[in-house]
Amino acid sequence: MPHIKSSTDLRNNYNEISTFCHESREPIFITKNGQGDLVVMSIETYEILNGKLELYRLLDEGKAAVNESRKRPLADVMRDIRQDIADGKI
Repeated sequence: MPHIKSSTDLRNNYNEISTFCHESREPIFITKNGQGDLVVMSIETYEILNGKLELYRLLDEGKAAVNESRKRPLADVMRDIRQDIADGKI
């Protein structure tokens, strides 16, 4: 169930809302004049969400590569990664 607060609550109870977001790792939906306006979340939650989005993007890119027959044997990929590490590229 989403947590909903008004913009007035955000202004008047910022510390309480901040504590909730950090402890629960859940966003709070902020309304303005009774309509949805913003979503507030901790930086940690935001970074986790962005990490998931980046992972999904990379997985989609991988699926597209496989569908387009742009793939290589795992052994070759691992060899190239190890070489990049040895060369200081990674």
